Formats: sequence, structure tokens, C-alpha cells
Amino acid sequence: MSSAYLWVKAFHVVAMVAWFAGLFYIFRLFVYHVQQRHEPAVVATLVIMERRLMRAIMAPAMIVTIALGSTMLFMQPALLRMPWMHLKLGAVVLLLAYHGFASVTRKRFARGDYFLSETACRAINEVPTLLLIAIVVAVIVRVP
Repeated sequence: MSSAYLWVKAFHVVAMVAWFAGLFYIFRLFVYHVQQRHEPAVVATLVIMERRLMRAIMAPAMIVTIALGSTMLFMQPALLRMPWMHLKLGAVVLLLAYHGFASVTRKRFARGDYFLSETACRAINEVPTLLLIAIVVAVIVRVP
């Protein structure tokens, strides 16, 4: 394994941690948003926090994570033949869908369209944890 590959891998992990930080937090903010929907000042603050989290942290971290992960696959194409990589990539696709759903939710909540309950937001908030477990186990244990 080349030194360049290891640097790419290191920054891939750093970007992934930043992305997951946002993924873990965004639906927690939505829980507060639903709880405080009748408090205009609180809602205005949450709308700003949600937008900044998604635009300044989550989106850039997601882009860097995907770009560096793709670079690693380009540098080591044999990884694509590994069953554990298929599991990891499947989980990443689900993370991208989750991120997209969070974006849609943010926009709808900002418009006052509370289509999800507090309970639903709490449950949805657990999804990235399950996907992180799948990814880490796949990569470290190399589950077939």
C-alpha cells in the first residue's frame, strides 16, 4: 500500500467523521424544531442552525468523503471485488439517501410543513448509527 493511498484513506476517515457528526445531529435538531414549532423565535434559530449544518458541514464533508473514497477505489480497483466493499458501498448509498431525505425535511420544516412527528424524527435519527455499525464491521471485520 502506497504512502499516497494511506494519506487519502486518512483524510477519507476524517471527512467521514465530520459527515457522520452532521448526520447524527440533523434529526436531533428536527426533534427540537417539531417540539418548538409554535415558538417563532426558536423556529427561526433552528432553521438557521439546520441550514448551516447541512450547507457548511454535512454537504462539504459528504462530497470530500465520496471523492476520497472514489480516489481510493481508483487507486486500488481490486477492492471492488471484495464482498465487504459491496456491503460498505450499499450502506453508503443508504447514507446518501438519508442525507437527501434530511435535506428535503429541512426545507419542508423551514416552510412550516411538519410532515414528521417528534417520534418519527427520533426514530429516523437512529438510522446513521445502524449504517455506521454496518460500515465499520464490514471494513474492519471484512464480513463477506
